[in-house]
Amino acid sequence: MNLRHTVVFLLFSLLPAALPGQSTPLPVARFHTTLGDIDVTLLQSQAPMTVANFLNYVNRGNFDNSLIHRSVPSFIIQGGGYNVVNNTFVKIPTDPAVKNEFGVSNIRGTLAMAKADGDPNSATDQWFFNVIDNSKTLNTQNGGFTVFGRITNAAGLAVMDAINNLPTPTGVYQSPFDQIPLIDYTAGTPQAANLVIVQTIRVLPQGPAIGTNGVISATAFGGSATATAGSHIEIYGSNLAGGTSRTWADSDFKDGKAPTSLDDVSVTVDGQAAYVTFISATQVNAQVPASVRSDGAVSVVVTYNGQASAAGKLTLAPLAPGILAPASFNVDGKQYVAATHSAGGQFVSSGNIPGTTASPAVPGETVTFYGIGFGPVDQSATPIAGQIVQGPTTLSTAVQFNIGSSSAQVSYAGLAPGLVGLYQFNAVIPANSPGGDQPVVVTLGGNAIPQTLWIAVQGKS
Repeated sequence: MNLRHTVVFLLFSLLPAALPGQSTPLPVARFHTTLGDIDVTLLQSQAPMTVANFLNYVNRGNFDNSLIHRSVPSFIIQGGGYNVVNNTFVKIPTDPAVKNEFGVSNIRGTLAMAKADGDPNSATDQWFFNVIDNSKTLNTQNGGFTVFGRITNAAGLAVMDAINNLPTPTGVYQSPFDQIPLIDYTAGTPQAANLVIVQTIRVLPQGPAIGTNGVISATAFGGSATATAGSHIEIYGSNLAGGTSRTWADSDFKDGKAPTSLDDVSVTVDGQAAYVTFISATQVNAQVPASVRSDGAVSVVVTYNGQASAAGKLTLAPLAPGILAPASFNVDGKQYVAATHSAGGQFVSSGNIPGTTASPAVPGETVTFYGIGFGPVDQSATPIAGQIVQGPTTLSTAVQFNIGSSSAQVSYAGLAPGLVGLYQFNAVIPANSPGGDQPVVVTLGGNAIPQTLWIAVQGKS
């Protein structure tokens, strides 16, 4: 196993059992109209039957080449009832009426279902956009009008307003077309160019979405909500990548430099390109670039196939240390460190950790610990992010390991040679250490790391 494969194993020895903030993004329907596009987020959780009813019409193409047949200034614009065929209005065949699901207020920019007077459960194919806040009237009339979508951006609102600002000449058509908005109309029978036509309604491919509280430092190192420059982080959400998952490979590295994208997936932290270490549809892992500021909340954005997610948040601090102690090393509520024997490389264990053999640490021997987020090193030419470390370095901030009740001599504290963004600590098990599980307390710059850790030590024979 080469060194880059080793770091992958260390970082992904076990993915978390529960994904923080996991969520599924709501579908977005694009109304492609004569005057421009209106993108609408469909509110599946608030009005599931209404959204399903609407999508049935969309998926059959019933709304293609349909008409905005009603516009009431500073009130609503309405469509969904009629197709335009050879300049003739043809009624769209309707499905059975859908049960009223009023719950979301009829405020400006919302999409709601039209229905017959006096029958709350009569909505079929016709819908309308609320041009202004109509909550005082439409939230109470006829059982409340079911809102099932919301315009996503200012561009869509501008198209809605442009339609509503068109003239509705009287006497051109009879009801229900007597309030039809017309473009550049002068006289005579309106032609197709005078009509506001919804050419298509399509559900857009869903882009990447970061879950609520979905950005944390690497779980195997404590999974903190705070990270720092050079930290490995995990991003949870949906549609973050395609259907396959993979870690970086040797071929992704160029002249020892880590990749900033894998298979059209990239990440920025505070607007700067991060180094992408792992991708999947629900999780992307990355290393924070070395040059980010470390003084508060910053944005994290995942881009896949050219579509960028809304920004997630990550808190950065000057130091955010964590010691490698994956969930697979948690036995009956006791979290063991993933330390290795410096001489042989096998994990330190009393044999109770699944997948390990009994090999406790021996007083007087040197064992190796790994960490992230320990900050700069004295060798300024050695990057703490994005590049394979070529040789020994020295940690700039003093670190101390206490094993049991004694301080352990630390013979090396710096970046791990041959790896990317990991710190290595070689510590000597105190000669007076008793046998059994011993607590491990790591202090950086005088502050104890907030992890409760244990290591198995062999008793004196």
